[in-house]
Amino acid sequence: MPPETSKVGKRGAVVIPASLRRRFGITEGSLVIAEGRAEGVLIRPAAAFPIEMYTPERQAEFLLSNAVGTKDYARAKADVRKLGLDYRKIPHYKPVRS
Repeated sequence: MPPETSKVGKRGAVVIPASLRRRFGITEGSLVIAEGRAEGVLIRPAAAFPIEMYTPERQAEFLLSNAVGTKDYARAKADVRKLGLDYRKIPHYKPVRS
């Protein structure tokens, strides 16, 4: 694909040619990453994903449900107590006896 020229506008805004926007799926409101390179500036599509913030109860569920064996489960129960929670009130899977 031959290079296309764009003009830098106010506040540094750059218009990405329509053919390139279509080719790379860039639409209005899309996120892009601008990287400085030795040969110039590289602009490429970006993706953002929401971050889930875990409540203490959800953390306790992970600790308890992912325990492997009785020793690990005992350690998980102690960790849940450190969170200030009662492990018996947290819905979880108990490990198979080892």
